[in-house]
Amino acid sequence: MTRLSRFFLYFILVVLAVWQLPWCYAFLTVKAAPQRFVMYSSLLGDFLLTGYEEGIGLTRHDTQGRSYTEQEVDSLLPMFYMRQLVADERFPDSLFGQPVSPREVQQTSFNFRMRPSAVNAPASGIYFLLESRPKRVELQMPDDAFRFTDEGVEFIVMETNTLDAGKSTRFTEALLAKGFRFPPRRVAGNPTTMKEYDNGYLLLDADGRLFHFKRVAGQPYVKALPLPEGVEARHVFVTEFRDHKLLGFLVDSRHRLHVVRADGSIAETGIPAYDPERDDFTIFGNQFDWTVRVASPGMTHYYALRADDYSLLKTFDMPVDGGEIPGLSFTSPYDQYVRPRF
Repeated sequence: MTRLSRFFLYFILVVLAVWQLPWCYAFLTVKAAPQRFVMYSSLLGDFLLTGYEEGIGLTRHDTQGRSYTEQEVDSLLPMFYMRQLVADERFPDSLFGQPVSPREVQQTSFNFRMRPSAVNAPASGIYFLLESRPKRVELQMPDDAFRFTDEGVEFIVMETNTLDAGKSTRFTEALLAKGFRFPPRRVAGNPTTMKEYDNGYLLLDADGRLFHFKRVAGQPYVKALPLPEGVEARHVFVTEFRDHKLLGFLVDSRHRLHVVRADGSIAETGIPAYDPERDDFTIFGNQFDWTVRVASPGMTHYYALRADDYSLLKTFDMPVDGGEIPGLSFTSPYDQYVRPRF
C-alpha cells in the first residue's frame, strides 16, 4: 500500500513538472511581442499600423514606414473614427464622390469575428427559432426549442417537455418541399435577442446543399441557395448586420471565403485562404472597404477588400513571435475540450 501511494505521488509530481515547468520558463524568459492595430485606409491606399513600442511610445505609421499624427490617422480612417471627427467638426460631407453622413456610417459599418474554439466546439443539437418578423420591435425568445433528426425537425415545448407534432410536421414538410435532405451537416445561427433582427439559420443538408431557414409570422420560410460551380461548402456563418445586405459567410473545401448576399446569391472574395478550424478571423467593414485579419500559427495576414465586389485591394503579412508553449497542457485555443495534450 505504501509503495502504491508513493508511486501515485511521484506520478503526480512528474505530471505537474511536465505541465508547469515549461510554462514557468516561458513566462520568465519570453518577451511580449509588440501588438499592432491594423486598418486599411482607402484614402491612403495602404494599411495603417498603430501600436506601442518600448522606449518610443505610441506609434502610427503605414507599411512603408511613414509616420502620422493622431489627427491624421483620424482623417485617414473617417469611417472608423467617425465619432471623433464629428466631435472635432471634421467629418467630411463626401468621400470618393459619394455623400456620407454619420448615420449612414453607423448603418453600413460592421465587425465580425470567428475563433477556432467556436468552430470546433461541441454542438448541443438543440436550437431556438426566433420570429424574424415580430409584431413588436424587440426580439423575443420562443417558448419552444427544436432539433434535427434523420427524418425531420422536432419542436419541443420547453414548459411541458412535449413534442409539438403539428409544428414539427409543418416545418419538416417545408424543408422537404425545397429538396432538403436530413440530417443537416452544418447548422449556423445566432439565437439571441441581443440584435436588431433575426436571419434564422443557414443549413448544409446531408448532400452539402445550402438552405436559408427561418420563421416568418409563425410560418416556415425555406429557400434553397444554389452554390457556384465547383464550390463544396464546408462551413457557414450567419450575419445580422444593420444594412441587411448579407445573410452570412461560407467557406468551401479549398478554404476560399464566399459572401452570401441577402438575395441568396454567393460571391467569392479575394482572400487567398481561411481555415476556420485553425485561423482566428476578424472583419472591420464599411461601405467602401473591408479590413480582414486572418491570424494563422506563426503569421497574421491582413487583407483589404472592396466593399462592393469583395475583390482584393492590398495584402500585408506580420510575423508572430513565439507561439504555443511546448509541454503538457489541458486546454487549447483551437477547441473547448479539456484533455491532456502535448
